[in-house]
Amino acid sequence: MLPLRPNNSASQSIFRNLDWFTVIIYLIMVLAGAVSIYAASYDFDQANMLSFDEFSGKQMRWIALGLVMGFVLLLIETRVYETYAYAIYAVLMVVLLATAFIAPDIKGSRSWLVLGPMSLQPAEFGKFATALALAKLFSGYNFQLNAKFGNYLKAGFIIILPIVLILMEHETGSALVYLSLFFVLYREGMSGLVLFGAAWAVVIFVVAVKFTDSLLMGVELGQFWILSIVMAIMVVMAAVYGKRRYEVPRNLLCGFTLCWLVVIVLDNIFDIEVPGLPVMLGMIGVACLYLLFETLRTHLNKLAIPVATAVLSVGFLFMVDRAFDELQPHQQMRIKVVLGIEEDLRGAGYNVNQSKIAIGSGGLLGKGFLEGTQTKLKYVPEQHTDFIFCTIGEEEGFWGTMLVEVLFLALVFRVVRIAERQPKIFGRVYAYCVASYFIFHFCINIGMVIGLCPVIGIPLPFFSYGGSSLWGFTILLFILLRIDASRKMVLSY
Repeated sequence: MLPLRPNNSASQSIFRNLDWFTVIIYLIMVLAGAVSIYAASYDFDQANMLSFDEFSGKQMRWIALGLVMGFVLLLIETRVYETYAYAIYAVLMVVLLATAFIAPDIKGSRSWLVLGPMSLQPAEFGKFATALALAKLFSGYNFQLNAKFGNYLKAGFIIILPIVLILMEHETGSALVYLSLFFVLYREGMSGLVLFGAAWAVVIFVVAVKFTDSLLMGVELGQFWILSIVMAIMVVMAAVYGKRRYEVPRNLLCGFTLCWLVVIVLDNIFDIEVPGLPVMLGMIGVACLYLLFETLRTHLNKLAIPVATAVLSVGFLFMVDRAFDELQPHQQMRIKVVLGIEEDLRGAGYNVNQSKIAIGSGGLLGKGFLEGTQTKLKYVPEQHTDFIFCTIGEEEGFWGTMLVEVLFLALVFRVVRIAERQPKIFGRVYAYCVASYFIFHFCINIGMVIGLCPVIGIPLPFFSYGGSSLWGFTILLFILLRIDASRKMVLSY
């Protein structure tokens, strides 16, 4: 049986080899977060920061318990995490499944388990379990992601399962966080085409949703631009994957150009109305057939990549409307507000509008601690949780927000450095999972607050109020610190 705690000499080695720089960043961030929560929820009648009746006092309690939890995690041997990674993952997945059925309905979401006087969100703890399982998979004997397609299925299953279970809880924001783990797959050998496909899918969705009211050649403007870009992508990919057979992209380019010239002449000179959508789809279809013919003739299988890209792009384009209609009305409105389709300053856009006012009013140096008018008058809903960044911007100004961003960048770069110095694949993959989580939360939360992303309920790590979020990130970070501390240790059992 594996011991859970090393002997005294080993414990001393753990703390001697601990990455104290990361620990210091963590302590600064959690304490700054507690102060920010105090400022966001400050009440003139009850100004005691440590009072358990205040959000700041409750957060300090979560911090204290989190530090105890972190200390315990440092005492557990690294191979315990490796050995029981799948078991931990399985337990958390069962908890996530149970949560969807037994959790109370809170604002349309069933994501919180009520345990006596406190509530916990299992999705936050599923992050470290999923990271451990993914690291365990990649550290398996002779495992290589690109060795066979089944390896992609295994890694994808580990990532997708918690997403599905959390979506069953109607908690879209927490589910999307797990998508960041696909960056880890890219680090471990996944083709860049997958990331390109994901980014291209986002572009298709945004353009198709935003430009639906205007028509060009009888085609919705969004569809027109996407189909035009698909043609350009096919030409570029044919040049990249054609192995210097430049006649293929040349023929594609000439074919597309000739077709467009015919369409322009018919429409403008002969005043013949051209059915734009069938013509564009026909051009792409003929180009795909030509590329397939060249694939068979030249045995350049990679010429099938632009064909697959075109087919998937067109298919996804026509699925966008249906997918958008499946979203909840408030989710649709949030997306429309971000894309500038609608303003709705008193509805879905209210939080973001008030948040931008608060940050803008802070100026360069801020209004001063506890002097923010937007904060004190409670104009920004959820200002102590998801919108905590606007409180910092109003009271501490541009320099305060920059300091927060520098802290996050320092933490992420430190985690990446820890990842690259790991002698074992398990430690490297787990570290990149941690970095991916932090990057996603940081970018999306600040993007929400300043109006660049839809409001999807993503907390700012270590700053937003909440015990589940704080504990979840603390567990993530301290398991990594334990793995890193043991990389040069030889434990005696």
